[in-house]
Amino acid sequence: MVVEEHLRHREPPPKPTNLKSLFTHLLLFFLGYLFGFFSFSTTTAPSKPTSATLIRPQQPTPPTPTDPVHDLYRFRTHCADPIPPNQVRQTLLSKIHKNTSPFESFPPPHLAHLLRPRRVRGWGSTGSVFETLLRRVRPKVILELGTFLGASALHMHATALRLGLRDVQIVCVDDFRGWPGFRDVKLFRDVAAVNGDVVLMYQFLQNVVDANATGSVVPVPFSTGSALASLCEMGVYADLIEVDAGHDFHSAWADINRAYALLRPGGVMFGHDYFTGYDDRGVRRAVNLFAKVRGLKVRPDGQHWVLSSD
Repeated sequence: MVVEEHLRHREPPPKPTNLKSLFTHLLLFFLGYLFGFFSFSTTTAPSKPTSATLIRPQQPTPPTPTDPVHDLYRFRTHCADPIPPNQVRQTLLSKIHKNTSPFESFPPPHLAHLLRPRRVRGWGSTGSVFETLLRRVRPKVILELGTFLGASALHMHATALRLGLRDVQIVCVDDFRGWPGFRDVKLFRDVAAVNGDVVLMYQFLQNVVDANATGSVVPVPFSTGSALASLCEMGVYADLIEVDAGHDFHSAWADINRAYALLRPGGVMFGHDYFTGYDDRGVRRAVNLFAKVRGLKVRPDGQHWVLSSD
């Protein structure tokens, strides 16, 4: 009796291990581990690099003829066919001034009292470079980027007349806005403004009238970028181009590249502010880089620069 009771409460013997079931469990565990590992590696945000591991880009270098074109050098190179020089004035009056001369009925009565009979101020506007290039090129069309009050444009007009060049057209591109705070400069404190609008263009027109140059000067009152694009589409080319607008690198670089596309064969491009406080961060850097890319030489002339192929 005691033996039977003992046998009744004794634990049953363990069942033999099922190898197929064990293999299945191990396979599921391994697959679950792999899934978790790859999920973590694809969703975890990468850690920020420390200053010691930052990769800094190298300074850009001018492309060689076999290099792909970089955006820094990507400017329009194809313009419309050039129109004859004797059609430039009428083309600009037609497309920009709606066939009306900006000097017609000038000055407007509401601004006449704000203008001086003659108010010509500029920088480097009478340098020897102007006569040198006018004698050398004998241009029919001059394109000036950055006119302000017209000092250099009117000097070129007077010099051209003295040299017997009586059919020259001077295209003056400027938005005639100056720069923020320019009226705080002592030289320009007397420049008037109407409701925040400075009267630079009107004073420029008055200066042209005073110099009796209304038949030789055509203002294009827009930014250099938009104006040069339009001149390109019109086929307005120039024999002599002066670049004297923005003085930072990017502005000068864009102006030089866009203007160069409008230079007639045998023409010359030059500009001001080659030696300034900007040093190699402004105009000089843009001029030197452009000359290097195009295989040209830079010939300084006082504060001016002249690009030459020889």
